Amino acid sequence: MRRVGRLLAVALLLVVAVTGRAGADAGPSLWAGSWEAAPSGTDPAVPGAAFRNVVHLSIGGSAVRVRVSNRLGSAPLRLGAVTVALRQGDGPDAVPGSMRAATFTGAGTAVVPVGQDLVSDPVPLAVPAAADLLVSVETPGDSGPATYHRVALRTSYLAKDGAGRADDEDGDAYTATTGHWYYVTGVDVQAVTRGTVVAFGDSLTDGNGTSMDADHRWPDRLADRLRPFPIGVLNAGISGNRLMLDSTGGPGALNRLDADALDRSGVRTLVLLEGINDIKGTPETTDPDDFVRAYRTIVTRAHERGIRVVGATLTPYAGYSAYTDAREAVRQQVNTLIRTGQIFDAYVDFDAVVRDPQQPDRIRPAYDPGDHLHFNDAGARALADAVPLADLL
Repeated sequence: MRRVGRLLAVALLLVVAVTGRAGADAGPSLWAGSWEAAPSGTDPAVPGAAFRNVVHLSIGGSAVRVRVSNRLGSAPLRLGAVTVALRQGDGPDAVPGSMRAATFTGAGTAVVPVGQDLVSDPVPLAVPAAADLLVSVETPGDSGPATYHRVALRTSYLAKDGAGRADDEDGDAYTATTGHWYYVTGVDVQAVTRGTVVAFGDSLTDGNGTSMDADHRWPDRLADRLRPFPIGVLNAGISGNRLMLDSTGGPGALNRLDADALDRSGVRTLVLLEGINDIKGTPETTDPDDFVRAYRTIVTRAHERGIRVVGATLTPYAGYSAYTDAREAVRQQVNTLIRTGQIFDAYVDFDAVVRDPQQPDRIRPAYDPGDHLHFNDAGARALADAVPLADLL
């Protein structure tokens, strides 16, 4: 890892140590992001339903705020009720006595305009680090397509007859399951922290290839390492996402940077692993200089908020169906430019960590879930362990 701009990092650390926040959300209040799911698309609405999303916090606090999104919807989203509670066991039940109603400017109901997010008022609920939180959203009418995060790798629950069910402590009404997160795209906690790190990227960050219901994505593993400091970790990965273009993986990195990273609470550092879908996608990007321009745009916009950027080299994918020798040459050229240390404040060489020494255009077999692109639990841990904490503190 190359270190650049050490004085900037020290100055940012002093700001966060005093305020608990950094970047766009700097100020005297001690709020930091603890969990995120970036909007990746829409699903048909289920009028009258209640969605009970199970989310895994990185750091704890004395109160929470919930972010509800209608960013990709086509009609105003009417919220009948939103609640939060600590999860009991492995299902949809809440810990008795932990159920709380979330309000929006003091009201228990709200309307989220098209293309926007809405952040709740502070909810007084003490939550421990690494806790599972239930965030239930009741949608009484047909508000059009539901903004969701497609690849949750987490079982959540649905009460199709959800009227009045958002505040149920028992989960008996939540008879259907889903592998998506609906409407909920963030949870902040109130605590004395050093702020938040955002892991920003595509399916490699989203966790494809890791175990279901295990929270073994590489940002989860990084959160485990950072918890003693404490620093929150937000996962802003979207499967199929591209650096420069919108795609089936949602808005491209440049278009979603503010909403999914820079505008989040307490952000101090962005860890960026993105670009492989631009190389192997349609249309493909073949000029390494295009990657450099996009990366530098992200760095400039982050620096305007006092946020550092740690870039990651692009990882191997030989054996995957979209692999070609010509595309591999582009990946190598992009990685060479990242390794110069002149694009990001620091960089982590993920490629060197996970490539097969015998076939460096391939992932190590021990890290490969079988598709030769993504990472299994062991591979995700290797990525997280490769990030020097000194570049995040």
